Amino acid sequence: MTEIIPVDITAKRKSARLVIQWSDGETCEYPFDLLRNACPCAQCRGGHENMKPEPDEDVLMIPLMDAKATRMADLEGVGNYALNIEWEDGHKYGIYNWYYLRALCEQMKAQQA
Repeated sequence: MTEIIPVDITAKRKSARLVIQWSDGETCEYPFDLLRNACPCAQCRGGHENMKPEPDEDVLMIPLMDAKATRMADLEGVGNYALNIEWEDGHKYGIYNWYYLRALCEQMKAQQA
């Protein structure tokens, strides 16, 4: 089975969206505020004991907002497996791996259906 990986990643700061085109032809648009709500770091997840490979489904229920905490300051790759996002409030601890981002995309699509 072939691993699904990004073939193009674009941060659209004006519309506050991260757009990922995946190797299987799927395109996902992630609102910045949703990415921040879904931050996979131990601090945002409430400790290591609450960490799992998929995003918590309740992140889709958190009200979205425009604030320093949800404005992207920087985006960089982590090896060939993830992204690290730094937010304008200085938070930069979440490593969003490809599996996690794709799972978040599937959760968004399921909610919209």
